[in-house]
Amino acid sequence: MSDDAAVARPATAPAPASPGPGPTMAGLLAARAGDDRPGLAVGDHRWSWDEVIRAAAARAALFEDRRLPGPPHVAVLLDNVPEHALWLTACALAGAVVVGANPTHRGEDLARDLRHTRCQLLVTDARYLPLVEGRSLGEALGTVTADSGRVLVLDAADYDADVAAFEGAPVPDPDDVAEADLGQLIFTSGTSGAPKACRCTQGRLARISVIVAEMFGLGAEDVCYVAMPLFHSNALMAGWGPAVAAGATVALPAAGRFSASGFLPDVRRHGVSYFNYVGKPLSYVLATEEGPDDADNSLRLVFGNEGAEADVARFGTRFGCTVIDSYGSTEGGATVSRTPDTPPGALGRAPEGTMVVDPDTGAECPPARFDVHGRLLNAEEATGELVSTTGAAGFEGYWDNDEAETARRRNGWYWTGDLAYRDEAGFFYFAGRSGDWLRVDGENFATAPLARLLERHPAVRLAAVYAVPDPVVGDQVMAALELHDGARFDPDEFAAFLARQEDLGTKQAPRFVRVCDRLPATATAKVLTRVLRDEGWSCADPVWWTPEGPAGGRYRRLDAQDRAQLESALQ
Repeated sequence: MSDDAAVARPATAPAPASPGPGPTMAGLLAARAGDDRPGLAVGDHRWSWDEVIRAAAARAALFEDRRLPGPPHVAVLLDNVPEHALWLTACALAGAVVVGANPTHRGEDLARDLRHTRCQLLVTDARYLPLVEGRSLGEALGTVTADSGRVLVLDAADYDADVAAFEGAPVPDPDDVAEADLGQLIFTSGTSGAPKACRCTQGRLARISVIVAEMFGLGAEDVCYVAMPLFHSNALMAGWGPAVAAGATVALPAAGRFSASGFLPDVRRHGVSYFNYVGKPLSYVLATEEGPDDADNSLRLVFGNEGAEADVARFGTRFGCTVIDSYGSTEGGATVSRTPDTPPGALGRAPEGTMVVDPDTGAECPPARFDVHGRLLNAEEATGELVSTTGAAGFEGYWDNDEAETARRRNGWYWTGDLAYRDEAGFFYFAGRSGDWLRVDGENFATAPLARLLERHPAVRLAAVYAVPDPVVGDQVMAALELHDGARFDPDEFAAFLARQEDLGTKQAPRFVRVCDRLPATATAKVLTRVLRDEGWSCADPVWWTPEGPAGGRYRRLDAQDRAQLESALQ
């Protein structure tokens, strides 16, 4: 879905309060000073909110001491460790901007992210320092070495001393920070192209945080488990921010990052009542060995984006909680929310002004029509780009990327970059990214519905569908499958499974099937389809194919001679 799904307000939620002078993250955090209730928990360690704010004030003073002229941008390249939460807090209090550095962006790509956002300070640790050490990050940051003064390395000998020098620093005055002040630069995931740095002001994050906290009734007695990466919008807008607004405890994973096997132990250790997710974490937790007492836990509510429909239901049943899955984006321009009457496969309903339009003409696409088997009959005319006619006002833009910003705000509308279709009852269905069209034998269709179909197979945990070139014209269909632990790919059984799917279109069966131990993914488990597409059938994983085409029926292993013939046919 839209580059980084963040948070969307379910259709049943109460409307936000009337407009007026709004909160800032600096104000929400400063209000926690003097609060002796638990604020941060990791493993066996606990900090009160007052201790969190005092520690953050020291780090804010450290930043001010090393601040240079120019944008006050601080890159944080860390897992979900306590220092990450402290620097989020420190920068918000100081009116500085946190640049969420993504450790899955490596080498020059990561350096490009930091140069592009003009970072003047980098907070990292020995684990991630080699990703950028010695690379040029621009004049402001200078050469990245542990002794440059522009880089703070948590496990370096002088870090604790650097922070201790500012111990006791006063909490910055939140009145010095305005709603419109930039607070975060959040990189989109780059699943379909180069990542973009999305602007998020202090006011926007604070407003979302307050709404989510009120929407779910979060209070000081709640424990919010923030296992999604803190450089990601979902963690900020659906996890950390709402916990701050509610005065709830922020619990971070003991491993510093999401762990399926560590999920339930962490929930029980901290008494977690609320968990946010994006992507496929529900799938991975459900793949762990089931216990008879899994529902014996404190978890009350789970909220996120992009959970598989079957997983949403199974997770709630297995762990005795309510799971609410919605559609949203980092940019904040469009939302779609599930309702109790949402049909299988649909995202849900959307606010007035949300449409599916032809990106070339701007005309609204006709409603989707289905046959008795649920097969989409008019995919080409019904599928278009998901657009909000009112969402452009909520989009705060990209950092120094006018071209991408203009593409999002065409004609005063917000264009999500996601394909969708809508049925006659007004339910929206996700159809993939705007580049995820396939044209097979003159027939156009989107990839996401086919991926959902393949995930019905009992051995398949995750599926991705993408185009590979046809030697004559158009595309051929390739699928990459990640199987459940212990499962194996049976080509004949897979072909039989496809034959049983009455809603599988005549052109949609994959000609090529790649079987992966793990699909390439972002840090939030979003599949990197562009990587799969670039590799095609020339990959280290086993690939099965039907030489005569899917209509021929049987799959066999692709060998070196097959690859050579395929490559030759494309020349």
